[in-house]
Amino acid sequence: PAPSAAPVLAALGTRPAPRSPDSGGDAVPPPTGAGLADTLEPLLKDPALGGERSVAVMDVTTGQQVFGAKAGTAIVPASTIKLATGAAALSALGPEHRIRTSVVAGAGKHDIVLVGGGDPTLTARAVKGDDHPAALRQLADATARALKKRGTGPYRLGYDTSLYSGPKLHTIGPNENLSPVVPLMADEGRKDDSDHGPAPRAEDPAADAAGAFAAMLRDRGVEVKDEPRAGKAAKGARTVASVRSQPLSSLVERMLTTSDNDIAEALSRQTAIAAGEPASFEGGAKAVTQRLRKLELPLGGVRIADGSGLDRADHVSAGLLAQVLVRAADRDHPELRPLLTGLPVAGFTGTLRTRYAQDAVGRGVVRAKTGTLTGVNSLAGSVVDADGRLLVFAYLTNGTTDATGAQRALDRMASALANCGCR
Repeated sequence: PAPSAAPVLAALGTRPAPRSPDSGGDAVPPPTGAGLADTLEPLLKDPALGGERSVAVMDVTTGQQVFGAKAGTAIVPASTIKLATGAAALSALGPEHRIRTSVVAGAGKHDIVLVGGGDPTLTARAVKGDDHPAALRQLADATARALKKRGTGPYRLGYDTSLYSGPKLHTIGPNENLSPVVPLMADEGRKDDSDHGPAPRAEDPAADAAGAFAAMLRDRGVEVKDEPRAGKAAKGARTVASVRSQPLSSLVERMLTTSDNDIAEALSRQTAIAAGEPASFEGGAKAVTQRLRKLELPLGGVRIADGSGLDRADHVSAGLLAQVLVRAADRDHPELRPLLTGLPVAGFTGTLRTRYAQDAVGRGVVRAKTGTLTGVNSLAGSVVDADGRLLVFAYLTNGTTDATGAQRALDRMASALANCGCR
């Protein structure tokens, strides 16, 4: 982040656990409900915000809500639901968890199977340095070395996508915002050289990834017979080679910064697997909901339908998302910290990079996850107010007709917190 974001990062790094308002000893006074109402209620009257709103502002130090407007009302959140998805995955698996993609021995002596573990960031592109996604080329290097000890073949390559169940396509259907959801893909099934945002997607990402892997093996002197075929590896099959994703903390940060739908759906399924549920849209939704309940978050009216927020059946409240962020700042939940460090920085990174250009107050200080669907605009994140107090907020709006106007209204509300002592 830019230097102007330093107050937020410093605050996050020294955040005490939430305590009760009567604990005393605060060097920085908290905002009051009346002060925040004076600041936010006029902004909430902006017609660009549509007819349905759910708003919550919480003081991180006390863990208390200091302003709310239908804070407990669940409405469509769009991509801000990724905060809930990330919280569930981090809580279930831990920030150091890595997703494995493996090559295992097949049924015959010269059969091998590429097994998808659910890592959408697996890349077929060249990588440099140490900090990079799991690389299909490195898996091909390790596989070729292992196979050459047994002879050059010819080998038959299969690929296994049995980890996931249920529909591959989201309810939105084929879409440039999300690949078919399968546990084996390279570069999120993108058919261009992009690494985030909308892009043309492969109809069968698993077959494409297996085809690319076969070509890499041939380039490394391994004879691969015919085209790869879909199949299932035997239980307990010997591992020939494997690669692991970046840690879950990095995947969550990437998901939040760029609003990555493919990672979100993958993390929903990883949460399902950890809970013993089917790795499907339905199983992921059930597992995420269960995990949020274990975190003692308010689930009144909440319905989780997917991990990405593309499904309009998703309904959450501002109060839920704000409390997710409070948990992430709590020293008792260090595993959730990537939910804060992954938030886009206003005017500098991710989905907020081009926003706040004319807003010197919020730029570099507001950090927030965005959410956008037709008629839905939302913003949820953190900000340090004028007194140096760390606040978290969630602003959800439905029924908007002017997306640009709604985004500007939400940005003004977040900047208002940064500019406010509000006592």
